[in-house]
Amino acid sequence: MKKIYFLLFCSFLFAGCSDRQEGSVRPEEKKPPREIELSAVGFEELEGWQADNLEEFIPVFDTNCKRIQKITTPYLGNSKIKVNTEDYKRACAEFSARKIGDEKAFRHFLEQNFTPYLVQADGNAEGKFTSYYESEIHASRHRHGRYIYPVYGKPDDLVEINLKDFDPSLPDKRLTGRIEGQKMRPYYTRAEIENTELKAPVLLWGDSAVDIHVMQIQGSAVAKLDDGSSERIGYADNNGRPFTGIGSILLGKGLVKPGQADMINIKKWLKENPDRAKELMQENERYIFHRIIDGSGPVGAFGVPLSAGRSLAVDKSYVPLGALLWLSTHTPDKKPLNKMVAAQDIGSAIKGAVRGDYFWGSGGDEILASAGKMNSAGHYYILVPKGSSDD
Repeated sequence: MKKIYFLLFCSFLFAGCSDRQEGSVRPEEKKPPREIELSAVGFEELEGWQADNLEEFIPVFDTNCKRIQKITTPYLGNSKIKVNTEDYKRACAEFSARKIGDEKAFRHFLEQNFTPYLVQADGNAEGKFTSYYESEIHASRHRHGRYIYPVYGKPDDLVEINLKDFDPSLPDKRLTGRIEGQKMRPYYTRAEIENTELKAPVLLWGDSAVDIHVMQIQGSAVAKLDDGSSERIGYADNNGRPFTGIGSILLGKGLVKPGQADMINIKKWLKENPDRAKELMQENERYIFHRIIDGSGPVGAFGVPLSAGRSLAVDKSYVPLGALLWLSTHTPDKKPLNKMVAAQDIGSAIKGAVRGDYFWGSGGDEILASAGKMNSAGHYYILVPKGSSDD
């Protein structure tokens, strides 16, 4: 098999001091270089290639192409795995010219224009695949009755800098904070945001702090409003603080048992123990700010609506957003999951070359029951437009 090697050098990671103290910003110790290996395979080697209903993926690919046509950089994103933008645009132009609308023609088009590569990190193709979903909350446009929990938009005083803008030798690292006097400080923690009056627009008022917390973990939600209408809420920004999963918090304190830390049980425990729930949720310092969006689904980091069962969140430092991936893993009930997905989103916990978060879809606890339990080993292949591999 033809192999392509990418030598990866880990970036500096920066850590700041407490919001209450003056401190320095310092790089952590460098990690050893890592090697990513891409091994070309034939489409016949993809598990379940002939069984996937690729007609479902045609509109996803069309949406991807429309977004890629707007990209002016040589490659799709600043990722370790390089996918040539112009090669991708040529494939999209052929797709459009053929007016492909059925599964057989689309499968043939992919086989003609793309090459699958198995992604391996340090010689290992196995990685972890979890899933997420677009949750539901109950909310109102006005604060009243049980609707007392704010859904915040991006704060007026939240600012960001990129170290590379000041010195090209520094890492391409985004820092989020606020201005206090003539200094930039870390932005407020979750506890500080929830315990003070924030300088931020309130988009809606929810009836459950737990449901809002889950919405922040998922990144988006559909708000069912008390006037009978609904609004789709999407990710806008975050406070730049570290993320700690509520499941890890409850497990660490022995409040839920190992093997029972799925989101259904977590939500149940938090709602049955409201006095402790707020304190425990505030141990997760990361806070997500939202925006009201239009569209057929939540908008991912690639800037397009996510599609149920066809979108994957990836680590964009390795895999470029917009790339096509053939995913091979298992559902929570151990059934094979082999299908075409698009890298269209990111997540704070999605780190590594072989790591993905599968978008399950939109809905309430019935969707959560499946999405919240997925934690499967698997691997994927990246489909590279022909021509890109020689760059």
